[in-house]
Amino acid sequence: MTTEPTPEPLTPSTPRSHRRTTAIVAVVVVVLGLGIYSGVRARSVATTTLRQATDEAAISTVNVVRPTPGSPTREVRLPGTTQAFSDAPIFARTSGYLKRWYFDIGAHVKEGQLLAEIDSPEVDQQLQQARADLETAKANLRQAQITADRWQALLESGSVSKQETDQAVSTLSATKATVDSNAANVRRLEQLQGFEKIYAPFDGVVTARNTDIGALINAGSATTGRELFHMAAIHRLRVFVAVPEVYSRAARSGSPATLTLDEFPGRSFHGTLARNANAIDLASRTLLVEVDVDNPLGELLPGAYVFVHLQLPREIASVTVPANTLLFRAEGLQVGVVRDGQAQLVPVTIGHDYGTSVEILTGIQPTDQVIVSPSDSLTSGTRVRIAGAPAGAGR
Repeated sequence: MTTEPTPEPLTPSTPRSHRRTTAIVAVVVVVLGLGIYSGVRARSVATTTLRQATDEAAISTVNVVRPTPGSPTREVRLPGTTQAFSDAPIFARTSGYLKRWYFDIGAHVKEGQLLAEIDSPEVDQQLQQARADLETAKANLRQAQITADRWQALLESGSVSKQETDQAVSTLSATKATVDSNAANVRRLEQLQGFEKIYAPFDGVVTARNTDIGALINAGSATTGRELFHMAAIHRLRVFVAVPEVYSRAARSGSPATLTLDEFPGRSFHGTLARNANAIDLASRTLLVEVDVDNPLGELLPGAYVFVHLQLPREIASVTVPANTLLFRAEGLQVGVVRDGQAQLVPVTIGHDYGTSVEILTGIQPTDQVIVSPSDSLTSGTRVRIAGAPAGAGR
């Protein structure tokens, strides 16, 4: 007979031990959960930080300047060259040898003054011959006139035929034509003889003398280097200026203009815009303008390099930016401006080029932030950061 074991009685410590185990397991689970959460969060924060750092690194840092507003009323300075109001090379109209000259370079002469004399004996002899031929023709004319009158009187009495009378009258007409031809030849040679004396065509200065006593003179201007004198009227000078098309409204006839020269520091000469070409040159896109300036003392010399100052009309508004802000693209001239944290390429129109800076007529405003030395790869919409600005500024 087998005896069954008697079960042990429950003690109060058993439930307490179970609760402790459960608590330990819960703590471990919580710790593991916190560890996993902390790792995931740390990785997420690191990823976010890396993305932000990458985005920040991708943003270009640029330097910007503010455009300088242009004056509403100012002047444009353009280069020009003075020219004599009247300028003429003087050639001989008759051939011969130079007999004498009376004025050298730099001489001030009046209109009609004798400059030189040419010895041309051939012309003198031709004139004498022409005058003799004229006298012969006049004698023949007198004889033809007497004959014609006589034949007409005889015709009335029926002593001669009508045919013979008509022939005498025709001979008279032909003789008159011969007299007229010889008289014209005499006048031509007299004028040619008059060209043996060379006179000043206007009041001015002799700027060149290219001959001397005894030099062979050929008539006309076809022979190279046969210019005898060169004269210029300098009491008033012309200055031709090429005005850019954008400033063409400033080229109004009758407008005042000021001239300055390096050889006259601190001085200015006043002129008047006399006329303009009224047409834009297609090659240079400029308007040719003539400025006349009085020169009573002869201080200004023809051929001098001058600066012409023209007053611009008030309606032309402009700003000035450094030259290193310009971008030369296939689309045309552009500048980069910062707007809402992004670069925007704006087409602009240049007015005057000052060298280190340029005048901008259209495209930007004085409130714009213009990028200095923009990259060649810069495009519209690129995010940029202004140098020196706090993070997030301008976005």
